Amino acid sequence: MDIHPAGGISCTLRAAVEAALWAPSAHNTQPWSFAVSGDEISLRADPDRKLRFADATGRQMLISCGAALFNVRIALRALGYEPEVRRFPDPDRPLLLATIRPRQGAGADEQTLSLRGEIERRRTHRSGFTTARVSEHVTETLVAQANTEGARLTPVRSEVEARVLAALTSAAQDVQSQDRMFGLELIRWARPPGSTRRDGVPAHAYPITRRRTYPQHFAQRDYAWGHSWGSETEQRRSTATGLVAVLTTKTDTRHDWLVAGQALQRTLLRASACGLSAAFHTQALEMPELREFIRNHLCSGDFPQMIMRLGFVRDGTGSVRRPCSEVLEEH
Repeated sequence: MDIHPAGGISCTLRAAVEAALWAPSAHNTQPWSFAVSGDEISLRADPDRKLRFADATGRQMLISCGAALFNVRIALRALGYEPEVRRFPDPDRPLLLATIRPRQGAGADEQTLSLRGEIERRRTHRSGFTTARVSEHVTETLVAQANTEGARLTPVRSEVEARVLAALTSAAQDVQSQDRMFGLELIRWARPPGSTRRDGVPAHAYPITRRRTYPQHFAQRDYAWGHSWGSETEQRRSTATGLVAVLTTKTDTRHDWLVAGQALQRTLLRASACGLSAAFHTQALEMPELREFIRNHLCSGDFPQMIMRLGFVRDGTGSVRRPCSEVLEEH
C-alpha cells in the first residue's frame, strides 16, 4: 500500500508542516515559522510572537517549537519516512532551530499511528477536571513517554508538594495580575467572542468564571480581564485538580528547551490517546526566583520546564491555528 501523499516529497513535507501547526504554545502564540527547500524543512522561532515579559529568555518559545518539531517527526514517520534532524545547525542563525529531511524508513508502527492520530485531537484545558482518577498504569506510560525524549516527567504524589506548587502558582498569578505589562501581554492573546483571528486563546476555550479546583487550587489566567467573556461549559461540574506533574531536564540550555518541548508533546499525545487533557500552569516558572525555588526544593536540582495537571473533561473545546500559508515559505 502506498502511504505517501500523492504529489511526491513536496506534499509529504507540507503535510508534516501542517501537523506541526497543532503543537501547543503559551497563549496559543504559535511562535514558529517553516521553510521548505528541496527535501528539507527548516524550523525557525518567530521572535515577534515571543512573550516579551512572561518569557524574556525565550524558553517557552523554544519549548513550543520543540513540540512542533515532534509533530513533524511523528507525521513523517506515520508516512513511512525516518526524519533526519539537525538541531541548531547554524550557530550564526540562532532562530534556526532545526532542519528535517525525510529518509526512507520502515512502515509506521501502531504507536506512531496512534500518536499521529492525536495531533489534531489534542486540546489544552483551562479549568477543573472530573473526579475520575488517572490510573497508575497510564501515569507510568506518560512518564515513559517523556523519558524516551530525554526529559523527566514526575507525578507529584505528595499532597504537601502539590499544595506548595499550587501556592507558588497562585502567588505568581497575583504578582503578575498587578503588573501592567504582564496584563497587556495577556490581553494581546485573549480573543473576544466572535474574533476571526487564528491565534490566541478563543473565548470558548477559557471559563467565564475562574473556579477553584480541589484538593489543590491552581490559579488560572484571567483571559477575560474584567469582561464577561468565556464559556460556562462544564465548569460548574468539573472542579477536580487532576494529576499534577512536573516536566524537568538535567540542564537548562536552548537544546534542553527544545528537548523539553518534544518530550512534552509526546506525553500530551499519549495522554490524549488515553482520553486525558492537560492544563498548563507556567506562572511560577515565569518568575526566576520562584522557578529556582521549585528547582531546588521540589525537583532535586533538575530544571522545571512545565507544570501541568492531567485529567478527564466532560466537554472538549475547539482550537484554532494559523493556515499553513501564513507560516510556510516554499522555495
